[in-house]
Order: sequence, then structure tokens, then C-alpha cells
Amino acid sequence: MKRVIIAALALGVFATAAAQEELTLRKCLEIGLERNYDIRIVRNEERISDNNATAANAGMLPTIALEAGYSGTLDNERTTPRDGDAWSDNGIYDQTFNAGVNLNWTLFDGLRIRTNHKRLREMQQMGAVRTRITIEDFVASLTAEYYNYIQQTLRLQNFRYAVALSRERLRITEARVHVGNFSRLDLLQARVDFNADSSKYMTQQELVSASRIRINELLANRDVNEKLCICDSVIEVNGGLRWEVLLDKTLEANASLLLAEHDNALAELDLKTVQARNYPYVNLTTGYGYTYNRFGNGTTQARGTLGLNAGIRMGITLFDGNRRREQRNARIDIENAQLTRQQLEQSLRADLSNFWQAYRNNLEVIQLEQENLIAAKENYAIAMERYLLGDLPGIEMREAQKSLLDAEERILTAKYNTKVCEISLQQISGNVMTYME
Repeated sequence: MKRVIIAALALGVFATAAAQEELTLRKCLEIGLERNYDIRIVRNEERISDNNATAANAGMLPTIALEAGYSGTLDNERTTPRDGDAWSDNGIYDQTFNAGVNLNWTLFDGLRIRTNHKRLREMQQMGAVRTRITIEDFVASLTAEYYNYIQQTLRLQNFRYAVALSRERLRITEARVHVGNFSRLDLLQARVDFNADSSKYMTQQELVSASRIRINELLANRDVNEKLCICDSVIEVNGGLRWEVLLDKTLEANASLLLAEHDNALAELDLKTVQARNYPYVNLTTGYGYTYNRFGNGTTQARGTLGLNAGIRMGITLFDGNRRREQRNARIDIENAQLTRQQLEQSLRADLSNFWQAYRNNLEVIQLEQENLIAAKENYAIAMERYLLGDLPGIEMREAQKSLLDAEERILTAKYNTKVCEISLQQISGNVMTYME
């Protein structure tokens, strides 16, 4: 019976582990791109921009309306002829009923309609660029948090290792105190160090939990406390980025620069819209309908007409008092749009340079800290041998242990900082989607 219970428990544990899918970075990004709320919202906004970019919304197409109406008048009429007696007729009720199809079409309005259509097309393209910016921001944020989770998990393992080392040191010290080789002061110091390492380990558990919650939030998981099974256990750094390639791609494909170019195009279209008022307009109206009149007096009792009507109206606005002012302001808006783009380009160059410098420095720090880690491990091994032999005080043993843990911490931090710089460089250069590969 006991074996059956153990087998059932083992099977349950195995089933739970199998049901929890291992998540790679690409898998996380795929889930997030499908479910993240910000991305779903911006995609809906892009769909609205697509729906708006039509000839009808720009005013290129005519409007056709089916209309019907009825009106009646009740009058008292008094007629006074030049010759003869006057007479009165009260309660005259005249009625009119009409129904028909009417068409109104603006044939020309100084190219304003065509400009509006171009503006809608620009806004459609801007919607696509905004979607791209949101997606790139999401990919960069999730990628950085993914590696932050790995970093925090590795740091938790380091603290767990530190607790194990402190526990072993405390055990050795307690044994030595019992045989009289160590003093009670050594025991108290070993216990203080063990408690301090335990406290750091517990605090680190909170950071791991916070990173896990953030990833679940980005993935739009209902349970933000859902356990994650991240298959990566190390931070792989791409050390092959090149400055020239990054700069060229930034100036060519950065989404914010592309959006600024569309803003400049919109400013130019706004000027054309104002200038369209300098030209005449031509409107066409036509309709086909039936009109029925019923008269309350007179020789004609009723009359009905069925037929086609058409008309054309032309005009030009000679003066409105605001045209020149609006054109001057539109030209200033164009200049501001150009200056904004230039400012953005300069800012991107500065950000790219800063991240590049940090990226190169952190790569060198990684190489240096790898050498330090080898030395710290060897130093700790020697210190442990001397400590077991009683030739090394507890304080010096603690220093050797701290040196090892600090070396592991520094190399882990350097790798994560390098990864963050790498992600930022890829995002600025418009190549952050490479993490989907």
C-alpha cells in the first residue's frame, strides 16, 4: 500500500511538471504579442485608421439621399379687385407632398478633398508605425524582464550557496568550540554571518517573485502569481554588435524617426488644405422625384409633377480675414516638424552612443570579472583548507567567502547590464525583433 501511495505521488508530481510548459524567450514573446493588452489596443486603433482611409471619408464620393416630405398651410384669404366687390375665402387648406432621390457632389474645391485623402493615408501609415513602436517597446521590455528573472534566479542560487557555506562554517565552529579549539566569540560571529546570509536569501526571494509577477503581467496572464518554468539558466551576451551597422540602421529604420517624417508630411498637407481656399469650388446637385400639390381654392384642385432636376454651383472665397494668418502658421508648423525630427535624430544619436559606450565597457568588465572569479574560487578553496586545519581565523574565512560571492555577483551584474545595453541598442536601431528568431 505504501508503495502504491508513493507511486501515485510521484506520478502526480511528474504530471504537474509535464503540464507546466518550459518557456523560451521566443515563446514568451509569441504569447505576449498575442495577448498583451497594450498591443491589442494599439492594433484596434490601427484598424480604425485603416477604416478611415477611404475616398468616401475624404469627401471624394457624392452623397445620395432618399427624401420625402409633407407640408400644409391653412389660410384666410381676402381679395380686393380694382373693379367690383371684394370677397373673402376662409379656411383655405393647401397641401404639398414630395418624394425623390437627391445627389450632391463636390466636383472641385481647390484640391482640398485630394489633400484630405492623402492626409488619411498618412494617418493610416502612422497607425502602422505606432503599432510597430508599441510592439518594439513590448519586445524590449519583456526581453529585459526575462533576463532580469534569470539574473534574480541566479542571484538567489548564489545566496542559497552562501547560506550553505555559512551553515557549514557554523557547524565546524560549533564542533571546534565543543573541543576547545575556538572561542565563543568565533561561534557568535559565525552565527551572525549565517543569519545575515539567510536574511539576504529571503529578501532575494521577494525580488524573484516581483520579476515573475512582472512577466505574467506582460504576458496578460490572469494569475499574475503563476509559476514560470524558464528554460534558460544563463545570460547569453551578444558581443558581435558593430557601431557602423547600428548607426546606419537607426537613421534608416528607427520607428520614432519614421513617425516624425509622417508628422512632417501632415504639416505640409495642412498647408495645402489652407491654400485650397485660394481656388474656386464647384458643386453639383441633381435629383429625381415626385411632387404633389393639392389646393384649397382656385380653378386647379391638384397638381402632380414627376421629373429630373439638376444644378451646378460655382464660387470662390475672395476674402475671409484669416487665410494669410493660417498659411503663415502652417508654414511655421512645417518648420517645427522639421526641427522636431532633427532634434529626435540628435537624441537618438546620443542615446545610441551612451548605450554603445556602456555596452563596450561591460564587455570588458565581464572578461575582467571572469578572471577575478577564478582567483576568488581558488582563494576560497585554500582558505577552507586552512580553516579546517584551524590555521585561519573565522573573520578571514568570512572575507574569503565574501570575496567569492562578490565576484559572482559582479560578473552576474555585468552580464545583465551588458544584455540591457544590447537590447537598447537593438531597439534604437529598429532591430529588436531579432529576439523573435
